[in-house]
Amino acid sequence: MRHTRSLAALAVATLTLTSCSLGGGEDEPTTAPEAPATSSTGGDGSPTTSEEPAAVPPPETSDPGTVTLVTHDSFTLPDELVAAFEEESGYQLELQSAGDAGELTNQLVLTKGSPVADVVFGIDTTFASRAVREGVLAAYTPADLPASAQEHLLVGGETVLTPVDYGDVCVNVDDVWFANRGLVPPETLEDLVEPDYEDLFVTPGATTSSPGMAFLLATVGYFGPGEWQGWWEELMANGAKVTSGWTDAYTVDFTAGGSDGDRPIVLSYASSPPFTIPEGGFQPTTRALLDTCFRQVEYAGVLEGAVNPEGAQAVVDWLVSPQVQAVIPDTMFMYPVDDEVVLPELWAQWAPLAEDPIVVHPGQIEAERETWLREWADLATG
Repeated sequence: MRHTRSLAALAVATLTLTSCSLGGGEDEPTTAPEAPATSSTGGDGSPTTSEEPAAVPPPETSDPGTVTLVTHDSFTLPDELVAAFEEESGYQLELQSAGDAGELTNQLVLTKGSPVADVVFGIDTTFASRAVREGVLAAYTPADLPASAQEHLLVGGETVLTPVDYGDVCVNVDDVWFANRGLVPPETLEDLVEPDYEDLFVTPGATTSSPGMAFLLATVGYFGPGEWQGWWEELMANGAKVTSGWTDAYTVDFTAGGSDGDRPIVLSYASSPPFTIPEGGFQPTTRALLDTCFRQVEYAGVLEGAVNPEGAQAVVDWLVSPQVQAVIPDTMFMYPVDDEVVLPELWAQWAPLAEDPIVVHPGQIEAERETWLREWADLATG
């Protein structure tokens, strides 16, 4: 969506030492964050979360032995797992990448009736209701959907979208930076507008990044539809920095992001802290503020008008199978919807999920998304 999950590259040494390849997006660490979307404006000059992509031509072949999966840029699974799917199913899997979750959804809408693929993965919470409303998905539910996946079903989209993984977008703080200066780090969203934290926070933008959009929704859900604007005005007056995407915010500006950043507070993921375990160390130098988190779910679905609907159904079945669910933490740095999966050892200790994540109803997101983005852009980017 989510989010390049380039944080993995920063932590190779750490993960080797700790025997854990843990990482979110968003695009995202962690989830590892997703690749930033391009900023754009609608026909009325209003910002959108991603530029309308050029339509990708539909699969050139109608070979029933080929099934085409379109995903966001952060999708990755082991080659051997893909090979096993192809051998067991009899289908050859063809992958297409379509940017972040917003670009992906836009592309599906633009090619409605003549889909670019047979099946999609990576539509997330912030855009799922749009995909459902536009009718780009065909009804299908895997027979072996894990029971624990039920809690992640999209209200109103239960028959067309299958939850595959999820994660929390949260404010992260560099505890070592604060300790070295004898300062107390923030704990809440309210704290971020206090003078003590002037010029210390960096976040990807809501109009150019899926994690940034999730953070905007977190503030809407926390403060309320008529109150979040005042908080953002105070935040920007307190010197908050807005970047185009997670990569710049985390790896360039964040003090614990691997470079010479000067901001010890960043918008990232609940699964980011294990990446900051120093060589030879036993605990991260950062932590996520779990009272600031917005939960993202990533979905898969069969596309309406697919050339190979049977193959598409097989792919959805595969994505929620025990084999794929087991590797999601180590490859896509998200939590699998199958709660029977044994998570990497460090996740339980250093990457816990929020017990009470901030929630905004999908229908409200769909109805108000563009209005909120316009208001946010006026406040955060002028």
